Amino acid sequence: MNRRAQYIAFRAILVKEVLRFTRIWIQTILPPMITTALYFLIFGRLIGSQIGDVHGFPYMEYIVPGLILMTVITNSYANVVSSFYGAKFQHNIEEMLVAPVPNYLIMLGFIGGGLARGVAVGVAVTGVALFFTPIPLHSLWIAISVLMLTSILFSLAGLINAIYAKSFDDISVIPTFVLTPLTYLGGVFYTVAMLPPFWQRISLANPILYMVNAFRYGLLGVSDVNLAAAYMAIVGFIAGLFGFALYLLNRGHGIRS
Repeated sequence: MNRRAQYIAFRAILVKEVLRFTRIWIQTILPPMITTALYFLIFGRLIGSQIGDVHGFPYMEYIVPGLILMTVITNSYANVVSSFYGAKFQHNIEEMLVAPVPNYLIMLGFIGGGLARGVAVGVAVTGVALFFTPIPLHSLWIAISVLMLTSILFSLAGLINAIYAKSFDDISVIPTFVLTPLTYLGGVFYTVAMLPPFWQRISLANPILYMVNAFRYGLLGVSDVNLAAAYMAIVGFIAGLFGFALYLLNRGHGIRS
């Protein structure tokens, strides 16, 4: 398969994935915007007024990076897990696998869809945040790179969940019992400096903490973790998950069996 044919195949999958969530934007883009507005009203105005400044920033301003990245994580994950499992359920994925298209291109198409939705939701939520508080920008490159790498990481995680899933219930187990607790305990609404020493050490085992703080550094210039360690963790997870997902897809795990 030549490069042009590969490009056409990749573009077809990517366009399909993007159109999939843009056609139903009321279900995919609008809900995170409303949820974020509620977070600002409840946590930012009501609770934030009692907390005061955190690391020299008003509480509402401090939680902005975490709220943006939280929506990016959940939507990137949800887009890929639902789309890939839907293709499995409707037996469309078999047509892709028997076509002369490398499996890594199929993966990149689905990941690209998750990335597109994650970025779109992130931009929309940022627009909502600007109605409540100004958002400083310490480093545009760091902010964009962390957001995109995080979206790619959780798109891969959603793909792996979809490969293993045997029913629609299986695609909601990980987000409910793993992803949501890790996200809420990942420093979205607080700094680990507020925690007792024991729980600070426990928090450092949460990978989402590194992503949230790296993104917070890109916007605010403050972080609870080392920036280099955060990038290493994100890139390391992406490499590991990509290799594992490609291995599962090459073996046809959950598809051919």
